[in-house]
This record gives sequence, C-alpha cells and structure tokens, in this order.
Amino acid sequence: MSSIRRIEPGPRMSAGVVHGNTVYLAGQVGNPGDDVAAQTKTVLDTIDRLLAEAGTDKSRILSAQIWLADMANFGTMNTVWDAWVDKANPPARATGESKLATPAHLVEIIIVAALP
Repeated sequence: MSSIRRIEPGPRMSAGVVHGNTVYLAGQVGNPGDDVAAQTKTVLDTIDRLLAEAGTDKSRILSAQIWLADMANFGTMNTVWDAWVDKANPPARATGESKLATPAHLVEIIIVAALP
C-alpha cells in the first residue's frame, strides 16, 4: 500500500500531496493586486518551492491546468510561463477562463508531477 505525504497541510486543504510516485499540487495563486505577469511569476516560484519540497522539479511536471480570470491575459501569462517552463520537458497543459477566489486573483495554476 502506497503511503500518502501531505505538504503544508491546513484545515481545508494541503498545498500538495505525494502518493506513490506522483505529486499533486493544489491550485496556486499570486498576490492579489499584482498584475497577471507578477502573479504568474509568484505562482511559478511557489510551484518550484513545493516541487522541491516533494523531491522533484519542473522537468518532471506531467500536466498543468491554468485558470485565468480573463483570457485577454493569455499572452502575458504565456510570456512568463515560456520563460519558466523546462523547454526539454514541457507538460501537457490546458488553459481556461474562470472566476477565481477573488476578483483580485488573475491566475491559478494546478500541477501534477512525477517523482524521480
């Protein structure tokens, strides 16, 4: 039976869960009030930190779900994403528009990754 390890567990959810050889990250958001580029950078920095805590890195990301409050920000978000993503190992990815937790949140990213 595979163990389950929770990363930064809280009363409502964990920032991440490791089960078997897979890491599941909760949706990560940036600082409300920042523009979409700054929020995306903050989210990706948080993803790097959580993946490292789980024992992996962005080269092992299997899939990414990106939610934007407004698809008009797709190009700006992609500029930050493209500078960050491991070009040799890009994940499967989907991007959609959705209302987020607050109107000040402009981007949320959900990641599934493999352990080495």
